[in-house]
Amino acid sequence: MTGTDVGTRIRVLLVDDQPLFRAGVRMLLGSQEDLEFAGEAGNGQEGVRLAAETRPDVVLMDIRMPVMDGIAATSAIIADAERAGRTPPRIVVLTTFDLDEAAARAIRGGASGFVLKDAEPEFLLAAIRTVHAGSAVIAAGATRELFEYFSSAQPTRPEPPEFASLTSREREIFVLAARGLSNAEIAGSEFLSEATVKTHISRILAKLGLRDRVQMVVYAFEHGLTAAE
Repeated sequence: MTGTDVGTRIRVLLVDDQPLFRAGVRMLLGSQEDLEFAGEAGNGQEGVRLAAETRPDVVLMDIRMPVMDGIAATSAIIADAERAGRTPPRIVVLTTFDLDEAAARAIRGGASGFVLKDAEPEFLLAAIRTVHAGSAVIAAGATRELFEYFSSAQPTRPEPPEFASLTSREREIFVLAARGLSNAEIAGSEFLSEATVKTHISRILAKLGLRDRVQMVVYAFEHGLTAAE
């Protein structure tokens, strides 16, 4: 038992072109009392249609699929929801590599992170619950590669005006979070409670117009804001 009421189960849609993988994930989700399997699709186009019909809370999205790939499907699902005035589902990209250009592009397009397809089942379940709670997920060990990809993908932009609205404390926490530290790690290094760190992170995201911590990483490296002042 997870303590989550059945009426508030997290509805999960799976989009992947491998039937055997879909069957395994379907069984895994079915074994969890706080999760509900909302449906499955074998390509991105079908996934976009199902997302609009079933309105899942979380979408597990494969990158490479026929008809429409996971990058295009991620953008389409988010755009469709926003046009309809709905909160878009959280999207977790499924990839076979720690980080490649496709996964990075999906994150830029609105995904809340990515998980390796050969990850332990417990990690996939934790990823679903984490993104549903509003945080982001990056495959274990891939944070540094994510940093390097976005810092080298394009020239650094000038510091954006909205960054000046952050307090000195918020800037310190921004840098630590952008380097991949968890709330607990930030709390320990800054001698703050985790609740206080969480409040600071929420304010930072709101001031910068970012959805989650993965977008914070992208923002930090695109603008060259990863070094402490």
